[in-house]
Amino acid sequence: MAVPRIRQLRAYTVRGGGADYHDQAAGHWIDDHIATPMARYPEYRHSRQSFGLNALGTLVVEAEADDGSVGLGVTVGGEPGAWIVEKHLAGLVEGQRVTDLEKIWDQLYLSTLHYGRKGLVLNTVSGIDLALWDLLGQVRQEPVYHLLGGAVRDELVFYATGPRPDLAQKMGFIGGKLPLRHGPAEGEEGLRANLDALAAMRQRVGDDFWLMWDCWMSLDLDYATRLAHAADEYGLRWIEEPLLPDDYWGHADLRRRMPARMLLTAGEHEATRWGFRLLLETGQVDIVQPDVGWCGGITELRRIAALADSHGKAVVPHGSSVYSYHFVLSRPNSPFAEFLMMHPDATEVVPMLHPLLLDEPVPEGGRLRVPDRPGFGVRLNRELDLSRPHTH
Repeated sequence: MAVPRIRQLRAYTVRGGGADYHDQAAGHWIDDHIATPMARYPEYRHSRQSFGLNALGTLVVEAEADDGSVGLGVTVGGEPGAWIVEKHLAGLVEGQRVTDLEKIWDQLYLSTLHYGRKGLVLNTVSGIDLALWDLLGQVRQEPVYHLLGGAVRDELVFYATGPRPDLAQKMGFIGGKLPLRHGPAEGEEGLRANLDALAAMRQRVGDDFWLMWDCWMSLDLDYATRLAHAADEYGLRWIEEPLLPDDYWGHADLRRRMPARMLLTAGEHEATRWGFRLLLETGQVDIVQPDVGWCGGITELRRIAALADSHGKAVVPHGSSVYSYHFVLSRPNSPFAEFLMMHPDATEVVPMLHPLLLDEPVPEGGRLRVPDRPGFGVRLNRELDLSRPHTH
């Protein structure tokens, strides 16, 4: 039986209407006063959008096979990413067999080394890779987790990321990760405010519920060390992404200085097996957290997970809806998953990528049985204002 070939690769952008989780309306918690690397400048403390977090927007990649099957990948990349797909990488992908995932990934990575390696280009490569995995699932009429070797557990269990871990606890999640509000530039007053908020939340949820801090690359070594030791009193489970992603040596210093029972986690803004090798071997992190839409896609995430497993470390991907669900379901060293609370006040469980994706499953009681639908099991909402700004 002939293996279908990839007939066309297409790239779309979509903005507004909540289709990009970096581009939310005013008042959404995800764009509130949150510690960031830019918070050293007072004019950029009140909003992450103020310095351009939402500048790129969503990139949607479709891969169509010559049998009519279509695969769908979603990442952050916007119009620049769409240009890379249509004007460069489509020519390398089209005509290849839908099963040639390893070869295609290698060619995409090697052909962009002179202007890529991380960031926007790896986001784009990731979006293509996700579309190709979805396409293979559509062709074979199997869910992606089957293609990855099958499920190692019956269901996923989640922690929730958002400002209301107390509500997440009532919804059945195993823990809650808070955005850190104040960084070093806000001095002792900000440090105290961080700890007061943590103490109040610990009092609400009790001693057995996980609490974590997402620091979003905003701290320096001294501040992170002080914060970790002060937070140990309140049983903080981990401190996440406290330092700049490229400061692997600072991560190692922080790991040595932190309380022994507290975990150091990072990797949301890291990419490729080489970046994660540095994070594991030099940075000495306890849990790696790649984003499947940014680190190189499923193809590269498999390698990252194998590397982490060889170091005895867990892989808990940054929340990426179905694209991470299928992966976590298939990995013994991914014991739980992240759910990003996309409701503006984090008071309800809503689909993370709504309204962009249709049929997107959500946890109930903090748990999810991944639907047994082909590919990643979701469809593109074509009622949105999709634009294909470049063609080839």
